[in-house]
Amino acid sequence: MKITARFVGSATVLDLAGRFDMTSAPSVAQALERASTGTPAQVVLNLAGVPFIDSTALATMVQGLKRCRQRQGDLYLCGVQPQVHMIFELTRLDSSFHMFVDDRHAVQAFPN
Repeated sequence: MKITARFVGSATVLDLAGRFDMTSAPSVAQALERASTGTPAQVVLNLAGVPFIDSTALATMVQGLKRCRQRQGDLYLCGVQPQVHMIFELTRLDSSFHMFVDDRHAVQAFPN
């Protein structure tokens, strides 16, 4: 898993590439923790390069979502591939996360 962090306005965008599974989840969790230190914690996970997620990845994202919301922010997802989106639908987590086409739309959706 390759993780690249960048700043767009007041948000941190984490670009992920590779399988997001139990092997890569600890690295993503660390990146999410570093990205959500500010208040408000505005983080975008760009999943455009992620072809597969497992239950550990889902748990990692839910934990990141909780952390961001505790810090008066949010965790938005973008670039979700169809096969990954299906996992969100099956687990009904698609109603818990805001999903956007790309990072530009996600960043613009954060309140000022």
